[in-house]
Amino acid sequence: MSKSLQRVKAYILVALCGLLGVSVGGNAVYADESGGSYNYSARGNPVASPSAYQATTLLTGEKLGAGAFKEPADLHVTADKHIYVMDSGNNRIVVLDEQFKLVRTIDSFNRDGQADTFNNPQGLFVTDNGQVYVADTGNQRIVHLDPDGKLVQIVDSPESESLPDDFQFQPVRLVVDKAQRIYTMATGVFDGFMEFSADGTFTSFIGANKVQFSPAERFWKMLSTKAQKSQMVMFIPTEFTNLDIDDQGFIYATNGQGYDDVKKLNAHGNDILRREGYFDPGGDVWISSYVGSPRLTDIDVTDSDIYSVLDAKRGRILTYNGDGYLMYVFGELGNQLGEFSTPVAFDRIGDDFLVLDKALGEITVFETTEYGRALNEAVRSYYKGDEEQANRLYEKTTQMNANLDFAYSGIGKAKLRQVDYAEAMDYFKRSLDQKNYSKAFLLYRKQVLRDHFTEIAAGLIALVACLYLWRRYRKAKGGKKVVAA
Repeated sequence: MSKSLQRVKAYILVALCGLLGVSVGGNAVYADESGGSYNYSARGNPVASPSAYQATTLLTGEKLGAGAFKEPADLHVTADKHIYVMDSGNNRIVVLDEQFKLVRTIDSFNRDGQADTFNNPQGLFVTDNGQVYVADTGNQRIVHLDPDGKLVQIVDSPESESLPDDFQFQPVRLVVDKAQRIYTMATGVFDGFMEFSADGTFTSFIGANKVQFSPAERFWKMLSTKAQKSQMVMFIPTEFTNLDIDDQGFIYATNGQGYDDVKKLNAHGNDILRREGYFDPGGDVWISSYVGSPRLTDIDVTDSDIYSVLDAKRGRILTYNGDGYLMYVFGELGNQLGEFSTPVAFDRIGDDFLVLDKALGEITVFETTEYGRALNEAVRSYYKGDEEQANRLYEKTTQMNANLDFAYSGIGKAKLRQVDYAEAMDYFKRSLDQKNYSKAFLLYRKQVLRDHFTEIAAGLIALVACLYLWRRYRKAKGGKKVVAA
């Protein structure tokens, strides 16, 4: 048999095994090697899942009446559902309404009586009151425009003792908080995000990634001479790859260091992301050898602490709840509707998703399915403290997807809040949620002791009395035998 024929048969065998969910030769066929909808079980195995989102529409610049997009790099959806597309190759911003109708194009602004333009802009952010901030990368500046497109201010290269003399300011992504502080990700900056005050003054760095050494690296460094140490690779913190900000001012960020790939930074730059799920947020659990580790290039946070990340290497969008449980996955690389060539950015419009493809210059619209809506609302209801609604919706999702282990944990948490500790224990056991099972068990034990205190106390008193009388009886019986002797 020829080698080419053997190779073809091997590919067919692997494909069949991927469909059947089995392994060949002891090597698992991982979820990222097939295009079906999936999730991961509590034990870390890929399992089938209903689609939470389905691609419905493909938008291009021509269809929108704005002319073809050229290497678009970013998009942002405002509170009033206006869509801002950073059309980087054309040095402009295309604005659409929620019906995907062209509103206007921003390609220049008036500066000191003369027209000024962008140069390879890479990022943008629009506040709730319509203030537009542009990372004008090629011009090495941040441009702030008002809702009418008039210039408010320009933030040029900052001056600081903490920056090298030859520093070149190249902002690529940015967010703005309620106090109009600007947080920007700049090329070649390893000290975290650059923070600017409302007047454009550079104030500090925030959230630098910490350098991590493996035990082996630490060991060899201890044994190395000074000359050998000087030849070792210099360890520097990894750059962030993107950021977003929630309504409370917390910054959600992605990085490419291979661990803690998603962070939630408070005002002090400390990571406070909850990682209580079965595995840390950051991409597919199973990583195939030929694709490699995920490359997270964008992050979006919505209400109720729900956030999503974009793995550009696989074309996946993965969504997590505030505790770090993976809710659903959708998207992949390819040339059909719902597939991408070079996904670079995404954002939500309501509960739907818009995904921007840089190479193709397209926006794919993903709409929620019944399953996706039920799961989103279940997480929101629990977040708001509506246990009854959360319990009902989680039950609905498990009816559609019996493999969603974390939903059973969600039901357990709802039962816990409803003081139904015994039921909560059953659901936590099913979802392998040991931490919450222990919590429910302790509360259940206290509840049993409290509800049956009278009976338990009476039983203990009776038991003590019986023991006392038994000892008296044995003692008296033993004394009579001695007298008889």
